[in-house]
Amino acid sequence: MHRIAVFASGAGSNFEAITTACQRGEINAEVVLMVCDKPQAAVIDKAIRLGVDYFAFSAKDYYSKAEYEQIIVELLDKKGVELVCLAGYMRIVGDTLLNAYGGKIINIHPSLLPSFAGARAVEQALEYGVKVFGITIHWVDHTLDGGKIIAQRAFEYYGNSADKVHRIGQQIEHKMYVETIKNILK
Repeated sequence: MHRIAVFASGAGSNFEAITTACQRGEINAEVVLMVCDKPQAAVIDKAIRLGVDYFAFSAKDYYSKAEYEQIIVELLDKKGVELVCLAGYMRIVGDTLLNAYGGKIINIHPSLLPSFAGARAVEQALEYGVKVFGITIHWVDHTLDGGKIIAQRAFEYYGNSADKVHRIGQQIEHKMYVETIKNILK
């Protein structure tokens, strides 16, 4: 059975979707670690409820990104992690983590990359007048949301609510991320 780590910063809906899919046997894997950069985030309660070990930290408690990423690398190594899934993790992955796990980190993003990279993708798309939105899963490299694309799904939306776009997108994300992980780990 494959071993996965999921990184998240917020509510953890993708973490929960991935973990429950693993626990139901839909993915031949186990989520063995959840990493969160917000010690008060709701995803931590989900990790506890789902029986997943977690590491929660605050970046400001460390001298550098390299320092906390080295701790993360050691935890990933100790758990035998084969794939890292970024799921709403709102930090740019640095050299320490990329040097250790490059080619084994994927991310989900709420736009049809390469358009609208970065943290405000949906808001940028709405400001631009986009009518076809989407979700992209890609390999993580040294560029911001620029790694090779693995999967994409598009949907139309003609309103102007970022919250509505995020809600529609999340419904797609949960299924899409599970399918993509399943295909990667074949």
